[in-house]
Amino acid sequence: MTCMDAVRAVAEPRRREILRLVWDAELSAGEIAERFDVTFGAVSQHLKVLRDSGLVTLRQDGKKRFYRANREGMGPLADYLQSMWAARLDTLAELAEAAERDERAGTSEGANP
Repeated sequence: MTCMDAVRAVAEPRRREILRLVWDAELSAGEIAERFDVTFGAVSQHLKVLRDSGLVTLRQDGKKRFYRANREGMGPLADYLQSMWAARLDTLAELAEAAERDERAGTSEGANP
């Protein structure tokens, strides 16, 4: 894997999402495909790109194929991806908290005419 192969692979949003799914858990190709609104064939192509670039590992068990992120093989890219996902989660948490505050403020305003 070259650095450019890895960067090209993660440039596509669905591939980044696949990586996030298999970051801490091994999932079958079918389990991964269930989480997307595209065909199994499209997900399979994304998995091939990730595998060819060394970003995921493949384990076969009979006819099933299981994928997991190859964090050791990613080098500094692993740290970058992890920090990117953490930042997105922090932003999502902040938005949820703000929405909850707004909802409580709207409820209390409506209760006291």
